Amino acid sequence: MLTVALPKGRIADETLEIFSKIFNTNFAFDNRKLILEEYGFRFLNVRNQDVPTYVAHGAADLGVVGLDVITEQGLDIIDLLDMQLGKCRVSIGIKNEDDINWSRPNIKVATKMVNITKDYFAKKAVGVDVIKLYGSIELAPLVGLVDAIVDIVDTGATMKENGLKVAEDIMYSSAHLIANNNSFYAKKSEILSIYEKIKFVVDKSKI
Repeated sequence: MLTVALPKGRIADETLEIFSKIFNTNFAFDNRKLILEEYGFRFLNVRNQDVPTYVAHGAADLGVVGLDVITEQGLDIIDLLDMQLGKCRVSIGIKNEDDINWSRPNIKVATKMVNITKDYFAKKAVGVDVIKLYGSIELAPLVGLVDAIVDIVDTGATMKENGLKVAEDIMYSSAHLIANNNSFYAKKSEILSIYEKIKFVVDKSKI
């Protein structure tokens, strides 16, 4: 049996839809259940940020999670496939009337993506003072806590509604299929079999 960690919400639903197409049946989590067992698969319904942890530590053989989370956490996993789901950007947001002054020695940034932020600013050779926030991040520049934010942007509407604009995109992200290193070798044929089936559905949806 292959164990697959899925993030709660839309990505989990869309991934289960792919499995439903593959096996011509209905895969769905009931109510608040955290485990779904069907057709030789065990699906775990976990927090988005926890998916790579379950996979890296072998509690799950496979996982589906955003490239932004994979990049931020930098855990030792195998990135198998871009599933083309949940497309978004990781962007720098600032107040509408502001510009990023890259010549400044230090810029204060609020984000939950500390590593992505530090790496990006290091590439720009600019010092960054990161303040970690988990919610209502758009508020931080408005009240003078920081100069900018780094956050996930889908349409950009949330920033606009709060008087912010996207100053620069750091990276593009979408949901990726990842595998545990040991599982990939111990269950290679099973994993490659489901990988090929998922890839077929993903490729077909692009046409």
